[in-house]
Amino acid sequence: MSTLELTRSLATTNNTKIVLLVMDGLGGLPLQPGGLTELEAAHTPTLDRLASEGTLGQIVPVRTGITPGSGPAHLALFGIDPIEHAIGRGVIEAFGVGLPVGEHDVAARGNFCTVDSAGLITDRRAGRISTAAAEPLVAQLGAARVPGVEVELRHVKEYRFAVVMRGADLAADIADTDPQINGVVPHAARARTPGSERAARLYNQWIAAAQPILRAQPAANMFTLRGFSGDPRLPKFSETYKLRAACAAMYPMYRGVASLVGMQVQKVTDASPAAALAAVRSAWAANDFIFVHIKPTDSYGEDGDFAGKQKTIETVDAMLPDLLDLKPDVLLVTGDHSTPARMQSHSWHPVPLLLWAPATHRPDRSTRFGERDCEGGGLGTLPATDVMPLAMAHARRLAKYGA
Repeated sequence: MSTLELTRSLATTNNTKIVLLVMDGLGGLPLQPGGLTELEAAHTPTLDRLASEGTLGQIVPVRTGITPGSGPAHLALFGIDPIEHAIGRGVIEAFGVGLPVGEHDVAARGNFCTVDSAGLITDRRAGRISTAAAEPLVAQLGAARVPGVEVELRHVKEYRFAVVMRGADLAADIADTDPQINGVVPHAARARTPGSERAARLYNQWIAAAQPILRAQPAANMFTLRGFSGDPRLPKFSETYKLRAACAAMYPMYRGVASLVGMQVQKVTDASPAAALAAVRSAWAANDFIFVHIKPTDSYGEDGDFAGKQKTIETVDAMLPDLLDLKPDVLLVTGDHSTPARMQSHSWHPVPLLLWAPATHRPDRSTRFGERDCEGGGLGTLPATDVMPLAMAHARRLAKYGA
């Protein structure tokens, strides 16, 4: 029996409230040997108080030494093994912008890019064109037609869009058209298994029909497709944990992952912690579990902006007293993965974890919320899939196993 199945068999209900606060890419590294990480350098009086009162540890998002993408890392936080339940970026993006994906549909994430006269990619993100510039281009691509299938598109953010193909005998085991480097032509959609050959062929026909629409654009004159996928039919929170769950996240991808596991997505007006808190307040009365997502920690990490990431952590810390005023019974603070500014990318490093549950937690000797304290914390090093059972146990929502 898997941990997820065991948790489902023991889940019960009561009136306790759980908050899972995820600072995307929270884990970091010192800029210099012996220095402080972004989290350790941040002035975080509230997080440090919660660390002193609660229990610390660290989580491994997927497996030791494996650098995770955001989709798999969030699945793990929701208690779903991302190796057993692999999901593609396409279906996540589609769900995130409210684009339905049926069991036999094939979704993909599109990236506008720039190609030269020879068709070679010169910028994989088309200069990160603005949302205002990209939205009409997505609308124009909707004019591309392929006989026998329906293709629906929706803009996501800046240079990104989602596309869903609907028709008979479609399967999504298709390799990305994005070569991940400049200086080469985009790949053709290629079926990795025989059952996906029809969908790959139809996607190539659609690309050929759509490409001329963009040809005159100065930057976004081509696109690539990634993460071909169908609805993975993931376990839902209401069935697995008996929780009424909500999501407070601005970015479509994280709303998409939350939607796939059955959370009610709240409106978040911008990427600030204050906007996330406002969404938490609006969801508080009707829900038992709220997932709060903070994106800028990851963005600054990928930009190599140590100070920006540090400042975002401090802003979250300043918001926490207002969140605590709502009186959650269990508060977990962590990240989905590490994004050290020093590396400017996701990494395999374990992620700090803070558990605060005044009625049930067992305090350790930690006094600050930082990587070094978390390494020696009372929770030890856990797989990220243990976060939900841990939260459920401290919320007194798991029955005893066995006689």
